[in-house]
Amino acid sequence: MLGEYRIGGRRASDIAASVEQGVAAGDLEPGHVLPPMRELATLLGVNPNTVAAAYRTLRERGVIETAGRRGSRVRSRPASTARGSLRVEAPAGVRDLGDGNPDPALLPSLGPALAAASDAYARRPGMYGDDPVVPELAELVRAGLDSDGVPSGPVALASGSLDAIERVLSAHLRPGDAVAVEDPGWGALLDLIPALGMHAVPVALDDEGPLPEGVERALRAGAKALVVTDRAQNPTGAAVGRVRAAELRTVLAGHPGVLLIEDDHGHAIVDLPVHPLAGVTERWAFVRSVSKAYGPDLRLAVLTGDALTVDRVTGRQHLGPGWVSGLLQRTVAHLWATGAVDAAAVARSYGERRDALVRALGERGIAAYGRTGMNVWVPVSDETGAVARMLHSGWAVAPGARFRLASPQGVRLTVSTLCAADIDPLADAVAAAVPPARPLSHG
Repeated sequence: MLGEYRIGGRRASDIAASVEQGVAAGDLEPGHVLPPMRELATLLGVNPNTVAAAYRTLRERGVIETAGRRGSRVRSRPASTARGSLRVEAPAGVRDLGDGNPDPALLPSLGPALAAASDAYARRPGMYGDDPVVPELAELVRAGLDSDGVPSGPVALASGSLDAIERVLSAHLRPGDAVAVEDPGWGALLDLIPALGMHAVPVALDDEGPLPEGVERALRAGAKALVVTDRAQNPTGAAVGRVRAAELRTVLAGHPGVLLIEDDHGHAIVDLPVHPLAGVTERWAFVRSVSKAYGPDLRLAVLTGDALTVDRVTGRQHLGPGWVSGLLQRTVAHLWATGAVDAAAVARSYGERRDALVRALGERGIAAYGRTGMNVWVPVSDETGAVARMLHSGWAVAPGARFRLASPQGVRLTVSTLCAADIDPLADAVAAAVPPARPLSHG
């Protein structure tokens, strides 16, 4: 059942740690069945309740799953296995469309902004006890949020969108709680939730974002939080429009105790307006990252929300990193204030490449999705085969397993490095590699 690996420990925490070590080392592979609780208790000489507590901890951490009489087994993708590892390395001569990075040519030069931040630091170095948000950045952030209709709330900062989302989830939820997420959705978020001991509840989506009936089902089933991507949804490019936003607000109004988290990482690379859902529930957070428009290495995301949520986030942050570097904040503030990124031009550049690829695929009978952002999602019936055939044709794409829970198979193509001459050869390769498949929405 377990091969040569032997689970050890006398306490529940030790038994759980032993299983996690086996999973991390690859000795307990996905799908391996764990011993029945009474059997393992006998082997270890402990009370069955101790093993039961260990298995419960492992389930909450997303390491194992229990299927009734079939027993407990290592999950097909345990929390200790990052979805990012499910990528295809592009060998020499193969174009990599799977990394999800922005086009370096569209990122601004940081020289003037870094120089301005350095000058400000020379005049007044950042010190312990300073406001955690530099005033000039706070002013720019609040003005931008106000213009986009995001409800008023205190402003905080985090080291990227994922850091902000983790802090908000941890501020209100506990291990074992359920979080409703888009499916397919952001792979890093799908890793984070089980790593926090929570479990993800998949919600289907279409080009307009999460389906209201799917959100309603998830919340009725007990999900305590909902994470929605406002624009440039990864991997499908969905964007929540005005009508869909109204429908989702109606659903959320019936569940005022649910924690709502909105991820607007598409800010400054998308030309569609944002339609915030925030303010309907008692607890909410709106997150806006600079990574896609200004560069992934600028680890800064803006966070606003209800007063209690932001207070809990900043209070816990104070006991960890303390604050996001003031030098980084001033750099970003200078970029924003000087218009270093022409958001309309960036959105147009990504849009031309994305739309051209979707159109070319459609002409070849291939369904593809990519309403906003830098990614195109192509449903496939054989994900592994499609990825392998694309690689053989000279293109590395991201396998949909990185982004899926219950949704049909697919592959993601990032258009950032494409030029007009690439579109037809790429579309031909996809058409040759991809047989017909189910559409994006899956109920």
